[in-house]
Amino acid sequence: MRRALYLLPLLVLLAVGCSGGSSQPTVPVILPAKTFHLEGFKPSGTVHPGRPTTVAFTIEQPSGQPLTKYKTGPGPHTGIHLIIVRDDLATIIHRHPKPAADGRVRQAIDFPTDGHYYVLVDAYPRSLARLPNFQLHHRIDVGASNPVRPIPPFRQTQEVDGYRVSLGTRPRLRAIQAGRFEVTVRDAQGRPVHFHPWYGALAHAIFFQKGSLAYFHTHVCGASTPGCTSILGNPRLASNETRPGQLNIGVLLPAPGTWRLFLQFKPGDRVITAPFTLRVR
Repeated sequence: MRRALYLLPLLVLLAVGCSGGSSQPTVPVILPAKTFHLEGFKPSGTVHPGRPTTVAFTIEQPSGQPLTKYKTGPGPHTGIHLIIVRDDLATIIHRHPKPAADGRVRQAIDFPTDGHYYVLVDAYPRSLARLPNFQLHHRIDVGASNPVRPIPPFRQTQEVDGYRVSLGTRPRLRAIQAGRFEVTVRDAQGRPVHFHPWYGALAHAIFFQKGSLAYFHTHVCGASTPGCTSILGNPRLASNETRPGQLNIGVLLPAPGTWRLFLQFKPGDRVITAPFTLRVR
């Protein structure tokens, strides 16, 4: 009886191998999932700092066709946020290029320093009601070196080009929980700053996580920015100007760790960027 049981698996294997007339089983071919991706991205090689470089791409849809229809207006503006940061979060570049009729996007960028740069494309398609926006990314190598600066510790106040930007208190933020903090902005004479609309908002609060480069971006709205919306349109996350020179910013960060906030606003004819280092628990 035991000998019969030992021989049974061998007989089954021999029967399977002899049946069907083929020694090679048919294995189905699994094709890659169809997704949105950046097609024809330029530049394709190393670029030089201090020289204007054209960043260009087309967003290809899962169908294989280029995305040509974007939401426009005071909220998403041209339909694309193009945000570029150096890997060590020492530098940020923020533009809103206008896609051509064929969907091709072109934007001249002047990279200030050598380094590895992370290119984030935050797209707002017009025809996808259930997908208000999505992000794609690429990398660009600039120059021959890769300088890495340690992220500075938390400072409550930053002085940038004569403007004094201060957090009301040290923000106590937790991952995946709505949070809120206040920012005051004064000019060189100590007067509250009057913000001019820039890309449809009074200010932009852009966050990147150290290491992973996870991303969060919200708009600070006011009476002079009709149609401006904050992240997801959620009232708990709304960001606005509470009085001249004071901003109330709502955030929802996806993960704990060290984050770099780039607060950008335009009080005159130039954009001011105030960076802060924040700890998210």
